[in-house]
Amino acid sequence: MKRVAFFNNKGGVGQTTLVYHVAHMLVDQGQRVLLLDMDPQSNLTAHCLDEERLEELWSDQANEPRTILDALQRGLRGGGDAHEPHVEDLGDGLAIVPGDIGLYALEEELADAWVRSLDGNDQALRTLSAIHRIVTVAAERHHADVVLFDVARGLGAMSRAALLAADFMITPLAPDLYSLQGLRALGPALRNWRTDWTKQLARASAPEFAGPALPMRPLGYVVMQSTVPTWQGRALKAYDQWLHQIPVEYHRSVLAEQGPAPTPDPWCLGTMRNYHSLVLLAQDARKPIFHLKPANGAIGARMDAVLRCREDFERLSTAILARADELSAQAP
Repeated sequence: MKRVAFFNNKGGVGQTTLVYHVAHMLVDQGQRVLLLDMDPQSNLTAHCLDEERLEELWSDQANEPRTILDALQRGLRGGGDAHEPHVEDLGDGLAIVPGDIGLYALEEELADAWVRSLDGNDQALRTLSAIHRIVTVAAERHHADVVLFDVARGLGAMSRAALLAADFMITPLAPDLYSLQGLRALGPALRNWRTDWTKQLARASAPEFAGPALPMRPLGYVVMQSTVPTWQGRALKAYDQWLHQIPVEYHRSVLAEQGPAPTPDPWCLGTMRNYHSLVLLAQDARKPIFHLKPANGAIGARMDAVLRCREDFERLSTAILARADELSAQAP
């Protein structure tokens, strides 16, 4: 089983839409996929479920775990052992552990647990590894081949705890200054987290709570293209400037490698187009863009774009699986 987190500490790059489409394409390619919505905004859950079902899941009258927050809270209150999660079946080999806006409430508790875990506190380690155990139980129940995490933006305690439960991390990037600046903060933070976590586990007396042996390994990045307004060519030049800087900054900040990036860059998993109005059509139809039909409004040039979208995501999903297999084979 492959556990892959999508994470960037800078928002607004289309991460949730990317996760949603990769999940459906992996299912089309014969994989059983589990989604884990670790973003308190819960946009991935809202993409997958209608409002009536969301109201049921988020009702404060529920007496059993229905979201990731329920599973975490009940487990942490009971001594750090995660409660068995609810897995919402979406059909055709796809399922989700639904998100919850209340995840924000656990930020302080997880931050405190990180500090206490630095001294080898087993209770703190149980708290930090609760997401790992939730994912393990949910994946076993769904018989998942791949688990995809949609992780909230920012370098907070909740994002860190989610990444500790993932084998790999994919970074969606936009070709702009903000994404490059985000990489400069992201890379060192990831290395520090992983180094500290390794030390914390070495001092622990309960290694069964460790989670992945090598968590949050970089798997690569995906360039999310956007519409670039131009005036006398200036914006286009800026776009190209940032686009060419992404590989260099990724290698320097995330991989801690100096010098020029290789061309083509093997860490670039794909470059995704902007599908404009097709995104809204897909959201209304509650399906990925590449599943749109003429009945959904995908006619003429729009249907050509639907076919191009399918080709793009077929390449991307294939690249993700291949890169994960390659890095797994290299692990000690």
